[in-house]
Amino acid sequence: MQDDQGYLQRAVALARDNLEAGGRPFGALLVKDGAVLAEAVNEIHLSGDPTAHAELLAMRAASQSLGPRLEGCVIYASGQPCPMCLAAMHLSGVSRAVFAIANEEGEPFGLSTAAIYQQLALPLAQQRLPVRHLPQAGATALYQRWKDLHAQG
Repeated sequence: MQDDQGYLQRAVALARDNLEAGGRPFGALLVKDGAVLAEAVNEIHLSGDPTAHAELLAMRAASQSLGPRLEGCVIYASGQPCPMCLAAMHLSGVSRAVFAIANEEGEPFGLSTAAIYQQLALPLAQQRLPVRHLPQAGATALYQRWKDLHAQG
């Protein structure tokens, strides 16, 4: 944890450089055992991909060598990770996340995802985005097949 400041300063510098290059003010790096495995900036403006967040891009880059499990890794981000990025961190096993700018600080600039966090805290039926569960006959057999295939290994 003693290097958190230095890694976080690097994430902020990446965000600053991205802003000056016409992008959004977000940068991130993924570190494991004191080694920077990946650095990334928000690339939505370049790719048109709404998932091209700095954290996700850093995770994707590191996964090329580590695989999909990122235990022992720390994400350093210039801004508070959005729910999508935070969920990906949980799903991949990232051990820790550290960020410089909280949602409350980004709110006056239109750079907060607090409203999305609030929506996701509601039961599905109460969220603005309609999400419908429509069970399909035999669909859960896919999960059983996945379990069977992976139990053999």
